[in-house]
Amino acid sequence: MPNTYGNRTLTEWLTLVLGVVIVLVGLFFVIGGADLAMLGGSVYYVLCGILLVASGVFMVMGRTLGAFLYLGALAYTWIWSLWEVGFSPVDLLPRDFGPTLLGILVALTIPVLRRMETRRTLRGAV
Repeated sequence: MPNTYGNRTLTEWLTLVLGVVIVLVGLFFVIGGADLAMLGGSVYYVLCGILLVASGVFMVMGRTLGAFLYLGALAYTWIWSLWEVGFSPVDLLPRDFGPTLLGILVALTIPVLRRMETRRTLRGAV
């Protein structure tokens, strides 16, 4: 049985760790967002949580689709934030700072994910 984990580079391992972090954040959003939605709050957290879980799973699988799903969720977050509080920097900061920092990290993983996909395709394990 071939060792599929031993040949990973540090950047690939860090990408996988980032994917796991995104899955955990997404699960937190889904669970907490469902409680909030049942109390009459916004369904943003449930929808965004589902996107984050899918994004993290695809990133752990080494697929670029995960990065693009996260960036889509980030765009959705910015639109929701602007709709909810307008252009007030003080109100936008807590809603968008953390997701945007993660988004920068996710954007930096796109070349790593592409390399992982290419290597998997060359091995024939599509």
